[in-house]
Amino acid sequence: MPETGATPLPAPSPARSPLLRAEHFVWLTARVLEQRLFAHHFLNGAADPVECALDAYRNEDGGYGHALEPDLRGPVSQPLHTGRALRVLDAIGRCGGQRAERVCRYLTAVSTADGALPAILPGQRRYPTAPFFQVVDDPPSELLATGPVVGLLHRNEVWHAWLFRATDFCWQAIESLEKSHPYEIQAAVAFLDSVPDRPRAEAAADRLGRLVRAQRLAVLEPDRLDMWPVASGYGPGEHHFPHDYAKTPGSLARAWFTDAEMARSLDHLADAQQDDGGWPLLPHASTRGWHPEHPWAPGTSLEARPMATIEALCTLRAHGRPLG
Repeated sequence: MPETGATPLPAPSPARSPLLRAEHFVWLTARVLEQRLFAHHFLNGAADPVECALDAYRNEDGGYGHALEPDLRGPVSQPLHTGRALRVLDAIGRCGGQRAERVCRYLTAVSTADGALPAILPGQRRYPTAPFFQVVDDPPSELLATGPVVGLLHRNEVWHAWLFRATDFCWQAIESLEKSHPYEIQAAVAFLDSVPDRPRAEAAADRLGRLVRAQRLAVLEPDRLDMWPVASGYGPGEHHFPHDYAKTPGSLARAWFTDAEMARSLDHLADAQQDDGGWPLLPHASTRGWHPEHPWAPGTSLEARPMATIEALCTLRAHGRPLG
């Protein structure tokens, strides 16, 4: 007797456009949130369904949890979850009003003594956590957690008392950097691209760009990866490229790279789309036993790859690359 039910989607053909291949991958693997977000970005989907899906991750304290960032499991609110929630709200034009007020109340409650954010609060210890995250009893403030959040709130012209000290923290952290690593630089760029003091931001970005080139934190020749070092503490193959810093042409980080360097970087990003239509994850902290092909927990890579795929598509589109 023939089987009943919906007809399965056909496997993506290499001849199909990057966008169609990615769409197949998203419908096949993504959580509801990323399905709705993909539809909003690329299929004229409305913002309300995205916000509705995001609300499932929101807690009564105003923060977000429930593995919104897949490598932090469990229900508890965490700054990293909340930062991702703000990125979603920003993407759909909903990062303001009462939504931002709720988030800022949460950020005020969990900030350290200097008014900034730790990456992971101790409550995470009760729940499964990726091995490349460290959960400590008294976590310090981190630019990695604070910079993107402050930048997004400034970008959306949110005014809240929490922002004053957090903004000062970001300025001090960025302007005192002498040695850094890719994720910290990305956090700094997220802050500098949106903070209101543009002359100061441009000066700080110019200095960071020289630091990135001097410390070889961006691969400028993707076809010669073996010639470029991986940042200290990162896993083998955990390289970063110009497009990881300059996600849009308007980013201050775009001035760090020549047109040819940026073109090679975007070529490399476009070519990274895999046979199933999705983009791969970086091999974070492979030295501690984690690799995308051998994830630390069931499902985490499957949840994270649609997020990486949407980000790759948005970066390519922002830089004018055809998606089909």
